[in-house]
Amino acid sequence: MTALARRTADTDTTADRGGGRGFWHAVGHAFVALLAAAAVAGVYVACVRTPLGQTVDTMMMRGADVHHARVVDVLNRALNGTTLASLVLVCVAAAAIGFIRRRVDLALAAGVLVIGANASTRLFKNRLPRPNLDDFPAPNSFPSGHTTAAASVAFALILVLPFAIRGTVALIGAAYVTIIAVATVWAEWHRPSDTVAALLVVLAWGAGASALVRAYRSRITGVAARPNRLSMLVFGGIGALSAVAGLLGIGAVVLSERAMPDLVSGRFAFVAGIAAIAAAVAAVFAIWVRLAAGDRPLTTSGPAPDRPAATPKPRGAATRRPKPRVPAAARRKPVAR
Repeated sequence: MTALARRTADTDTTADRGGGRGFWHAVGHAFVALLAAAAVAGVYVACVRTPLGQTVDTMMMRGADVHHARVVDVLNRALNGTTLASLVLVCVAAAAIGFIRRRVDLALAAGVLVIGANASTRLFKNRLPRPNLDDFPAPNSFPSGHTTAAASVAFALILVLPFAIRGTVALIGAAYVTIIAVATVWAEWHRPSDTVAALLVVLAWGAGASALVRAYRSRITGVAARPNRLSMLVFGGIGALSAVAGLLGIGAVVLSERAMPDLVSGRFAFVAGIAAIAAAVAAVFAIWVRLAAGDRPLTTSGPAPDRPAATPKPRGAATRRPKPRVPAAARRKPVAR
């Protein structure tokens, strides 16, 4: 009885702890969505509404002077391969995976993520004003539609796929999104800030959809699953190195624009923009891998069905020892002679 009570108490304690589940667990994801939305507004104000931001952003876009045949071929294939039909096909596959796994909540959340992120990007691009502050007249391109589509599809696949392969899919998806973002800047379709804002838009919708899933599953007993360690290490290392290179490069471009003209070349500015894009992709995907880690139900082990329970013995009852058997030859009485 004591052992059974201890086992029950341990199970209840594990279920109560549950890796931070419940109402506040969903609120944390919603808070990440609000931070990402605020970051989108900050990028817009800094890079679109200020003369310095527009000048530096445009300089990084116009410095894409790449003539390497293999690099140009990869960038062209990435842009041409990202079509509406291919993205719709991947979205349908993501929803089918969610239904096959009997996780309708994940399938619906993936749909909300993809539709909401792409609709928001189109709305921002058509409604947000872009004043001409850098003497480079061009229509508003904030945020990037190609980057939003690629990142939202990658996020949806990470959300609905089994936990064991999410880290690998995240690494592949991050590489693909980085190529798409760099290709749009190289083709002078978008500025680096457009791609960074697109990533933040997708993260905002992804965190919001994840918060809804957490709120729906808050009463289900389980433990939070840890994200893939390898993917987190890769994202952390690449993100840190890219962030340092991007900050130093953008700082040199700003210094060249403000105090020392012709300090850096256009190609240097383009490389700085690429570093900033790589850092943004690594950070956003690392956050999403952590948010989409999911949970695993607790499995409680009960008694075996084919083994009957032992009947308790009354206290104070004397235990009787069985008498040893005596051979038949020994039980015979000796015959008097």
